[in-house]
Amino acid sequence: MRRSGSDQDRPPQGPSQGPARAAVTAPWASADTQAPAHVVLAFDDNRLASQLFGHYGRNLALVERKLGVKADSRGNHVTLEGEREACEQARAVLEHLYEALKKGRDISQGDVDGAIREAVSQGSLFDFDPASQRQSFDEIHLRRRPVRARTAAQDAYIRALKRHTLVFGTGPAGTGKTWIAVAYAVHLLERRMVDRLILSRPAVEAGERLGFLPGDMKDKVDPYLRPIYDALYDLMDRAFVERALQSGEIEIAPLAFMRGRTLSNAAVILDEAQNATSMQMKMFLTRLGENSHMIITGDPSQTDLPGGQVSGLAEAVRLLDGVEGVGVCHFKAEDVVRHELVQRIVSAYERLDAQKIEAAAARLGKPGS
Repeated sequence: MRRSGSDQDRPPQGPSQGPARAAVTAPWASADTQAPAHVVLAFDDNRLASQLFGHYGRNLALVERKLGVKADSRGNHVTLEGEREACEQARAVLEHLYEALKKGRDISQGDVDGAIREAVSQGSLFDFDPASQRQSFDEIHLRRRPVRARTAAQDAYIRALKRHTLVFGTGPAGTGKTWIAVAYAVHLLERRMVDRLILSRPAVEAGERLGFLPGDMKDKVDPYLRPIYDALYDLMDRAFVERALQSGEIEIAPLAFMRGRTLSNAAVILDEAQNATSMQMKMFLTRLGENSHMIITGDPSQTDLPGGQVSGLAEAVRLLDGVEGVGVCHFKAEDVVRHELVQRIVSAYERLDAQKIEAAAARLGKPGS
């Protein structure tokens, strides 16, 4: 990738940041990050540049909307205009994604959004402090492809998985809790750090009565475990997954089947744990055996347990937060990495829940209530 511009438009050159530099026109003597800037980037490969910009420029449009810059493309060039810090963040995003394309990776709008979140979390590149800020989000290396954190919460989640034996990931749908948990379990299996994967969910219907399901036990529980299958097939070769399921190297089972077992040399995931009762959660946690890793994910706000039953997930997080060897990661609405509308929907429901709590507190505090 080339960055064009006259020498007088360039900032003073410090230590090398790589083979390419951008042409930036801005009042460099000023420390004002809101000063206007003009950045021109030229990418060497026209085909990769077209993929970078996206179909009808949708990736550039996302960068414009999220960072508040103006991005105009012409051929393999893109011109960025806006506040200095925003332009530097946009430059970092485009350069990072272009390097990923050069390595043969495909990029989606989710990758673009993740790169934008990463650039924003790092702050201005002009005052980057290696001692206090991390150069990039963490990632999990798999044979098929790397799985990289897209938000600061996902970054903390991956680091917790690497440090702790037992990790809880709680928060709204669409934040990548299950996806990253399965990716890390696959990582452990591929490197033979464990001998098997055990993936489980409570077989609880989501507010509906489905009635009798035909087939054997596998046929009956498969609908509840479909999201885990989807993650496995996306992260591993389908033929390997099928062989591993047949051999027992990968086991998918409902939570009720875990009683009485000791899960040694295994990566164990309990998904949708908000639907586990207090007794089920205690049973599951005490299955942990030698050289095993356990990951428990769920959204406490979406429990499908009958009214009055306490969610085992919320109770376990409250009891075990701070215990040595246990990591707890909380995701919020702003960490949603699905469609932007999902993030707004989750935020709306969170506001409704907050209003209900405030109303309940007001009723309890009213004399004679």
